[in-house]
Amino acid sequence: MPPVSLALVWHQHQPYYPDDVAGETLMPWVRLHATKDYLGMALHLQEVPEFRCTINLVPSLLVQLQRYVEGGSDRHLEVSQLPADGLSEEDAVYLLDNFFMANTETMIRPYPRYRELWQRRGATTEPAQQALPRFSTNDFRDLQVWSNLTWIHELVFERDAELRAFRQKGRGWSETEKLWLLDRQRQLIAEVIPLHRQLSQAGQVELTTSPFYHPILPLLWDKRSARQAMPGCELPRHLDRYPEDVVRQLRRAVDYHQQVFGIPPRGLWPSEGSVSQDLIAPIADVGIEWIATDEEILSASTEGFVARDGHGFVNRPDKLYQPWRVEHEGRALQIIFRDHALSDQIGFHYQRSDPVWAADDLLARVAAIGQATARTQSERPPLVPIILDGENCWEHYPDGGVKFLRRLYQEAARRKDLRSLRVSDHLSAHPATDRLAHLFAGSWIFHNFAIWIGHAEDRQAWDALHETRRFLLQAEQSGRYTPEQLRRAWEEIDIAEGSDWFWWYGDDHSSPLNSLFDQLFRRHLENVYRILGEPPPTSLARPIGGQRPRVLHTLPRAFLNVRVDGRQTSFFEWSAAGRYIAGSERGTMTMVSEGVIRELRFGFDLRQLFVRVDTVRPAVEALGDVDNLRVRFVEPQETEVVVSGWGRSALRAEVLKQGKSMPAEGTAAAMGRVVEVAVPFEVLAVQPGDPLSFFVELFARGQSIDRTPGEGTIDLRVPTPEFEAVHWQA
Repeated sequence: MPPVSLALVWHQHQPYYPDDVAGETLMPWVRLHATKDYLGMALHLQEVPEFRCTINLVPSLLVQLQRYVEGGSDRHLEVSQLPADGLSEEDAVYLLDNFFMANTETMIRPYPRYRELWQRRGATTEPAQQALPRFSTNDFRDLQVWSNLTWIHELVFERDAELRAFRQKGRGWSETEKLWLLDRQRQLIAEVIPLHRQLSQAGQVELTTSPFYHPILPLLWDKRSARQAMPGCELPRHLDRYPEDVVRQLRRAVDYHQQVFGIPPRGLWPSEGSVSQDLIAPIADVGIEWIATDEEILSASTEGFVARDGHGFVNRPDKLYQPWRVEHEGRALQIIFRDHALSDQIGFHYQRSDPVWAADDLLARVAAIGQATARTQSERPPLVPIILDGENCWEHYPDGGVKFLRRLYQEAARRKDLRSLRVSDHLSAHPATDRLAHLFAGSWIFHNFAIWIGHAEDRQAWDALHETRRFLLQAEQSGRYTPEQLRRAWEEIDIAEGSDWFWWYGDDHSSPLNSLFDQLFRRHLENVYRILGEPPPTSLARPIGGQRPRVLHTLPRAFLNVRVDGRQTSFFEWSAAGRYIAGSERGTMTMVSEGVIRELRFGFDLRQLFVRVDTVRPAVEALGDVDNLRVRFVEPQETEVVVSGWGRSALRAEVLKQGKSMPAEGTAAAMGRVVEVAVPFEVLAVQPGDPLSFFVELFARGQSIDRTPGEGTIDLRVPTPEFEAVHWQA
């Protein structure tokens, strides 16, 4: 049996943040991810030259990286450079509102000074102006430093003694030292593109591309394609097709990639894995040989011939783990389909596991695919594509993913039952033999385009884009404008077509920067008019949609009367509870594989907290292989309730404080169709008005297999006797 071909594809992407007309960049994420993820991921590969993989670099990201190398800036960097003793109130408020934008558990808490400043800032719901008096000049300077320092990859510190000493100092840096760090940061950014070029030239990494500004190509080609997956979905008012924009975004991407790396890309990750039959010809026409998308597109394209069952098992692994051929109008491409379960393991689950175990588990799963396909593919090795964001998940790993990736790359290079390789290497040796009759129109997220066109705000944005584009077409035909003006105006249209602006509309994703993304989208459309010396229409001055942050969970409305028996005794038992429906909380990432926990309900009476866990199947079935369920508290700190003993007459509910067992009188748990847990407030050592923050986590074989919420916590307060009266009045 030949070794399994492991095709790991890291997708590196950021939206185009600069406003070229105003000459400003309002968000720092290209710069911060550059010193952490884009550089760090390349350094990991440099450590293990035997490991092969593919990295997808979106052209709009490369353009922004080069800008920083050439002296570009952003608002965050400009405020970082300001002398701490000369900050205006506006700048100080900006610091307190924006310089804690990092994962609290992995990028703030581990560093005592940064944690101290974060605690001094207090609740982010408190206006920054109220927190200003609590901060001294030294506090502001240390915050300027830490907000940049925490975004430098751990492998950089390993090789750089000066940076290690700088971080070890921890506090009290001078202005000179701060500026030294910011200069060093720019030097690190300057390494990113050359290092990727070096890895490519050495044959270790295949570099691929995406459409230039990361648009959803099928929707540019024909918005009606959304109805293949969503037959009844509402569409924007304007349904004009923009095939010339598709060709322009593709051609510019290939040309720019060749300019930067010296060779044209052979592969392309269509933005958000978005594909359709109509796109095969224009993609092939620019010289692309292969594309990739999600396994659900294969399932839909074969009308379920290749699919997963209710337990997550693939019915035809030999057909999923192979390339396919797609053809249209006399042109052909090869296409591979990512294993979204394995991709989600890296993106969402392994962060909570021992990193060595997690890496070994992933490789064991890949090797098992070889066993599953051995009967049907004795001569052709199965191809296992694992494709995910290469930057966003690592801030959720305790060490930025260093131990996990080191183990993964080293073990993959050592093992004989699998072989890491670049996608093109496998396709050259084992080209596709099976052909898809028709490629289903959809994306990597639930094989549809709902995120980018499924909400009223999305459709409003598409119509605003159309109306601006129509104005530009008319301006172009008038002959009144110079070629340079028209070029710059079309550039703004291309930028506005990017998928990221539409990502934040609707209720799928949310971040504190929602309104800023909306502002940037409308600003790019306004720039079309400004470049041509025309006033933008007033409609573009109005925000699109409500732009309210998504509510993670509801809150209890009244005291509960719960009988802890694992059943919903009556409709009213949990009707007044707070509720959380499991889903993706990361604004920049989406999980498409289903977890075990479907929903949490929670509430209280005056004496105790109640938590109910609903699973995808009755809990007695869904949790059969689970060792324990834990209600883990962030407030009160380091407290958890561990529920175990499945199959016994009564479950065991143990309370741990800092890992030590505590008296748990009155704590109860039961499992039937659901799991119900009751914990007295006295056991938690909390008083009325105290905060309660918790999440629920499942463990099997000593490893976390599900966490709900996936990010963040359920947040409420211990009720006072007046809770119901106050709530009723509200």
